[in-house]
Amino acid sequence: MDFSRSEPLQGSPEAEDGNIEYKLKLVNPSQYRFEHLVTQMKWRLQEGRGEAVYQIGVEDNGLLVGLAEEEMRASLKTLHRMAEKVGADITVLREREVDYDSDTPRKITEVLVRKVPDNQQFLDLRVAVLGNVDSGKSTLLGVLTQGELDNGRGRARLNLFRHLHEIQSGRTSSISFEILGFNSKGEVVNYSDSRTAEEICESSSKMITFIDLAGHHKYLHTTIFGLTSYCPDCALLLVSANTGIAGTTREHLGLALALKVPFFIVVSKVDLCAKTTVERTVRQLERVLKQPGCHKVPMLVTSEDDAVTAAQQFAQSPNITPIFTLSSVSGESLDLLKVFLNILPPLTNSKEQEELMQQLTEFQVDEIYTVPEVGTVVGGTLSSGICREGDQLVVGPTDDGCFLELRVCSIQRNRSACRVLRAGQAATLALGDFDRSLLRKGMVMVSPEMNPTICSVFEAEIVLLFHATTFRRGFQVTVHVGNVRQTAVVEKIHAKDKLRTGEKAVVRFRFLKHPEYLKVGAKLLFREGVTKGIGHVTDVQAIAAGEAQANMGF
Repeated sequence: MDFSRSEPLQGSPEAEDGNIEYKLKLVNPSQYRFEHLVTQMKWRLQEGRGEAVYQIGVEDNGLLVGLAEEEMRASLKTLHRMAEKVGADITVLREREVDYDSDTPRKITEVLVRKVPDNQQFLDLRVAVLGNVDSGKSTLLGVLTQGELDNGRGRARLNLFRHLHEIQSGRTSSISFEILGFNSKGEVVNYSDSRTAEEICESSSKMITFIDLAGHHKYLHTTIFGLTSYCPDCALLLVSANTGIAGTTREHLGLALALKVPFFIVVSKVDLCAKTTVERTVRQLERVLKQPGCHKVPMLVTSEDDAVTAAQQFAQSPNITPIFTLSSVSGESLDLLKVFLNILPPLTNSKEQEELMQQLTEFQVDEIYTVPEVGTVVGGTLSSGICREGDQLVVGPTDDGCFLELRVCSIQRNRSACRVLRAGQAATLALGDFDRSLLRKGMVMVSPEMNPTICSVFEAEIVLLFHATTFRRGFQVTVHVGNVRQTAVVEKIHAKDKLRTGEKAVVRFRFLKHPEYLKVGAKLLFREGVTKGIGHVTDVQAIAAGEAQANMGF
């Protein structure tokens, strides 16, 4: 619901599902009514995976009535009792006066109720950070997660770099993860006060994991891998106020649109330029977002009120694109971004997650490490099912198309131990003395009863976004499907000889190196030089493990 001044006294009616609850008043309820209210709060918290928003002074049909001060105080007191009963905390997000037919001033109060669900340690949102090289991605994350402003020469980002050449050039080439926590009262928990990652996890009830992707064109393959395999909930597109939409910005915007990842925009470095330059950059962004290819509704955030509205509308409609203007050096408007991230609800509802958890276990392998005294460790995302310590799984496909048995020794989420992993959560799994050389990125770990299908030949319906000449049989491209990244050759274009920019077709691809585990319906992205295309897998030609080498032409 929009809380801007110009709206009528009628909001939108309350939805049965979702985590927003309208309450006219909660003054001295009877014991029976109180128990009913508590049950209702549990339902709303479950729908929001641990978060709910209560709007006091609003009727169920959305009529903004408002309450006098005495009644509001009593209602908030009751809400506090209800929250205590379910083990949650409440924070007042905003108050607002309404003009209703009465002499006494009447207010509406919006309250955030947050509780860590019993079955998990914290709420987890994954945000991919995109933007052109030198737009200030790593610096912004450094400022958010370290809690101290930048000195204008890149001090804040030094802690984020993983390689020596990144520190020397100031440019990110790998994918790094940064965490920002919020406690149940909505206060920021980060590395200030010299906390460790483990302490941040322990004292947070909501975690934002930022996936810092590379902005440089040279590392575009890394950026695509980050967007396809790490399954971010949403993306933050960073644009420098003094350069506007430049370099890889359009490309990153196109990737987010192609993969249907909802995104919001942050215009950085506003301390470096005049107000008119910032306004020009914002106007340029609004123009691009409204274009037919984007179909987005830009929403400029200039106050805390806007930030609350933006977070709620962004979750309800993927077309809303909030725009923030801030500075990592002066700290201007940084708080608005924190308010937005604190209130932003999970973008998948609890029903979808429940359905995924009913399915068989499937874990995507994105990273592989060797840790002293622990052995082989894999990092990735559990795309379906549940994974527990001690589970017996199979991993593959290997080069000859086989799946190998292994045991999950221990699980860690955001660097703290975890007994159970649920669908949609990212984690690292320790595999003990399993031979690391048998593993590679792009493999899956699944429950043995799944009987996974692998293929080296598959078909996809694609749209050619850009190609310098014509796209025809025999052309080689790098294909990205989820965590799979491999070169494939075009074997056949159905009903056509060749494709030109903007054309659609069903194409048969063959992997060049080894078979992969693919699912029908999976999103697909391919590139080669300036050639780019998107689509989805329509058919896989399943092969049995033993046939793999013969099929690959070995």
